[in-house]
Amino acid sequence: MYFDYTNVLIFFLVGIGFVGVNMVVGSLLRPSKPNPEKNSAYECGEDPIGPNRVQFDIRFYTVALIFIIFDVEIAFLFPWANSFQEFKAAGLGGLVFFEVLVFVSILFLGLVYLWAKGDLDWVKSTEAQRRAALAHRRAEEAKETAADSAKSESATELDLTVAAEAGHH
Repeated sequence: MYFDYTNVLIFFLVGIGFVGVNMVVGSLLRPSKPNPEKNSAYECGEDPIGPNRVQFDIRFYTVALIFIIFDVEIAFLFPWANSFQEFKAAGLGGLVFFEVLVFVSILFLGLVYLWAKGDLDWVKSTEAQRRAALAHRRAEEAKETAADSAKSESATELDLTVAAEAGHH
């Protein structure tokens, strides 16, 4: 029994030793000529702008986790697909297919729930943001209406002026 664990321990120690030896040999063989340009941080060949600690929106992580969950769940279908013919030959094809249909339906309902809740939206607006956007749109529409009525009043005054001048001649 201890023989199995000894093999794992030896494999683990050889792996750690291999990594350690390669790191030591690499540090001895590689050139080391530090200078300020080589030591500066860069991103895609550009100097960084702003702080290095940027807070990411939690929605990025939420969507990433949802993707991983659904991706892993869908991976459970591959073993089923490989063994479906065996179940079918044993007369259990209908039952197994129904079980997978229930499984996929639950996944689909989960996706619909997340979609309806808005967790799949990259830009998720709050109620206050929606109200502010609506108020802004209404203010813009009021300005356009005021501008249109001012134009029509100017046109009416111009028509009256032209008519009055035509009457004097």
